[in-house]
Amino acid sequence: MSVNLSKGQKVDLTKGNPGLCKLLIGLGWDTNKYDGGADFDLDSAAFLLAANGKVASDADFVFYGNLQHASGSVLHQGDNLTGLGDGDDEQIKIDLSKVPASVEKIDFTVTIYDAEERRQNFGQVENAFIRILDESNDAELIRFDLGEDFSVETAVVVGELYRHNGEWKFNAIGSGFQGGLKALCQNYGVNV
Repeated sequence: MSVNLSKGQKVDLTKGNPGLCKLLIGLGWDTNKYDGGADFDLDSAAFLLAANGKVASDADFVFYGNLQHASGSVLHQGDNLTGLGDGDDEQIKIDLSKVPASVEKIDFTVTIYDAEERRQNFGQVENAFIRILDESNDAELIRFDLGEDFSVETAVVVGELYRHNGEWKFNAIGSGFQGGLKALCQNYGVNV
């Protein structure tokens, strides 16, 4: 049974689901009707973070330009250029058994490609969500609907998986950033 989270809520993943190791992270969104002349291209990414909240190297940033982490623990399923249709717009697979011991958190983000040039922001996005499924049986474990709290932001930290006392938990963050992907990369220590 899926748990619907609110912003800031944290929930245990592995303690209540013994043996859970392969996750499917689904991210989805719709765009409001607007007359900007350019399509919306939203991009999901995962940042594998050490205890200091930074990546150990640029290779710890998994996105449309680096679809797989060297450990095999994170696999991005590819870039959806339009976001059309129902359900997940982009997906990221996580194998918790392969996450390097040095990684304390995996943050999931969504950014708008060329947001400034296209004059787009998350105020024009609706129905954004993240959901976590048990890949072994496709059961939805967690869902977090972001709501309509954004205006000028061009990037959002949607949520994070994190280690706590040997177990994995999920934190529903929903925090907006200005400056798009570049600002997120700088925040997490990725060289841009």
